[in-house]
Amino acid sequence: MTDILTLTALSIAVAGFVVGVVVGLTGMGGGALMTPALIFLGVGGGEAATVVTADLTAAAVYKTGGAAVHAKEGSPNLKLAMWLIIGSVPMAFVGPYAVKAFTTDAEELDRVLKLSIGFALLFAAATYALRLYINLRRVRSGGDPGDPNPPVRPIPTLLVGMLGGLLVGVTSVGSGSVIMIALLMLYPGLSAVKLVGTDLVQAVPLVLAAAVANIAIHGLDWGIAIPLILGSVPGTLLGAKIAPRVPQSYIRRGIVVVLTMSGVALLDKAGWAPLGREETHPVLIAVVGLVVLLLLPIIWGFLRKEQGLPFMGAPTVSELDTWNYAGRRTTPSGDSKGQDRPVG
Repeated sequence: MTDILTLTALSIAVAGFVVGVVVGLTGMGGGALMTPALIFLGVGGGEAATVVTADLTAAAVYKTGGAAVHAKEGSPNLKLAMWLIIGSVPMAFVGPYAVKAFTTDAEELDRVLKLSIGFALLFAAATYALRLYINLRRVRSGGDPGDPNPPVRPIPTLLVGMLGGLLVGVTSVGSGSVIMIALLMLYPGLSAVKLVGTDLVQAVPLVLAAAVANIAIHGLDWGIAIPLILGSVPGTLLGAKIAPRVPQSYIRRGIVVVLTMSGVALLDKAGWAPLGREETHPVLIAVVGLVVLLLLPIIWGFLRKEQGLPFMGAPTVSELDTWNYAGRRTTPSGDSKGQDRPVG
């Protein structure tokens, strides 16, 4: 009991609370933010396996609450969630054993996990940008929102579940960001609430399977898991409560910068060859964050011009950031016709 009444435990609870607020606000960023935050705090000796196991255990708790709320309101597409679960749960369970089979050396295992998490974070950041581009192309094609109750495509959905399950089982990253982006690409007509609800419902057995496998292999450090749960659960509830009053596009863009910096920092910690093996590069990591912050708007402007739109203007990132914004039919000059209409 004394293990959870320490300054370290308090820092874990605070980190859990902050990340929980972000999850409640945006529906994304749980494992992608929590795992690197705990590694950088040095909890569990900074060992990736210990942190991943505790993070997955906490996620199984706070995502269950979110899924229950959405299920009560009838928002999830249960058939779609079923196919995701069929693909994700076995892979989430097998993933940790596959990593363990890769090496029996504890230091090498830690390095492999940090590399995996680093690349998973960069992948998660890239999926956010991909979502905006998908919505931009949809607006330019006339804003067709697609079928709000689409027929389920079993094979592609199963493959998405398998990829997401493997990512979550190995790194704890991907149950929110990566899987939701894939769902958006496969089922563009699903409303935002159905996307989030479906993802939360399938995420519960997914993270539970991953947590069980990781606990069986690495054990569970209750000194990390308990304060993490105590912090993340109220944070998630608070985030969900204030979400309607907060511009989520700014938060999600901040998440992209943080994910990119965290991904590079973890690759650096793991001694990834392009970053060197002798020392860390905090200046490089800071420069990467600054470049992402400053360069992305410029790249976005050129992508708009490639779609026949002006460098800046409507549809704005905030409009496109509503998961499946249908928008207005936009002319090449940047003028728009019709009404703004988020699908839902």
